[in-house]
Amino acid sequence: MSALDIIGVRKRYGTVDTLKGIDLSLESGEFLVLLGPSGCGKSTLLNIIAGLAEPTAGDVHIDGRSVVGVHPKDRDIAMVFQSYALYPNLTVARNIGFALEMRKVPAAERAEAVKKAAKILQIENLLERRPSELSGGQRQRVAIGRALVRNPQVFLFDEPLSNLDAKLRMEMRTELKRLHQMLGTTVVYVTHDQIEAMTLATRIAVMRNGQIEQLATPAEIYERPATLYVAGFVGSPSMNMLDARIEGGMARVEGSEVAIPLPVEAAAKGKPDQNLVLGIRPENLRLASDGEVLALEAAVDVVELTGPELVVNAMVGAQRITATLPPKSGIEVGSPRRFGFDAGAVHVFDKETGKRL
Repeated sequence: MSALDIIGVRKRYGTVDTLKGIDLSLESGEFLVLLGPSGCGKSTLLNIIAGLAEPTAGDVHIDGRSVVGVHPKDRDIAMVFQSYALYPNLTVARNIGFALEMRKVPAAERAEAVKKAAKILQIENLLERRPSELSGGQRQRVAIGRALVRNPQVFLFDEPLSNLDAKLRMEMRTELKRLHQMLGTTVVYVTHDQIEAMTLATRIAVMRNGQIEQLATPAEIYERPATLYVAGFVGSPSMNMLDARIEGGMARVEGSEVAIPLPVEAAAKGKPDQNLVLGIRPENLRLASDGEVLALEAAVDVVELTGPELVVNAMVGAQRITATLPPKSGIEVGSPRRFGFDAGAVHVFDKETGKRL
């Protein structure tokens, strides 16, 4: 039995369709990340699962039971919000155990649950402090602990790391990954941060305009994006998108003389003179060797050293490309260069529909 089933869920506010029919199913222990920009509907979907909003149409099942119309406290879920929402006048221990206190759980049992959660989150030495005495990362651990003691069927996270600085976000990502591996609880996690999605998820649902563009593992999302939108949204720096056309069974890039063999699948679906968009990840470009046929002639206009890599921006005719190269590549602004790549690294999309060929 699935831990969570979302069946044809729609949400409308007046004349605006926020969710346009969401279907997905999570097995017990999965970590699903809802990934997308602001306004795509991911937080609305999370709120519907939590019971903070009701769907206009469709159903939500948790552990095989419909929970539409069921009060949030009776759904066997626990939610961690973007804001920590801790009680400033209560100690960490009472903040973590407050939900159990409200449910009239005996004090000894409550204390044991709080102690166990604190040990898992490595905040045992903070139990007598108040929120004002904690750092941002410590407060977020307390908020997670408050959800943890509920021992829910499903954990819901609504952009829980967005208030933290970059270093703390990385540390908390690691902690969340460790926590999920330890507990094996089903998680639905909302974020606009692709790095969080790629590092945490067992599956990612990339959302756009109230719909799921692609639902797959992080590896599948990255290596075989289903649409131009997914290809451009996931990856940093973003995937290079080059306009091209099918000529003689090959893809010819606009502004370049290079002709690229089409993958078997794309060649079978493609039509003569069809307009394409070719996607190449920046890390799949390299400085071409002499005589290398598959190479783009480009004029370098921006070079950025990040430390471990050199991010090179260049122009292929009127089209911009980005390559990530070793830091000692010796590239200078204004120099013409040839960037080589393997034919197997090219993603082919129909320019009209945006779908993968």
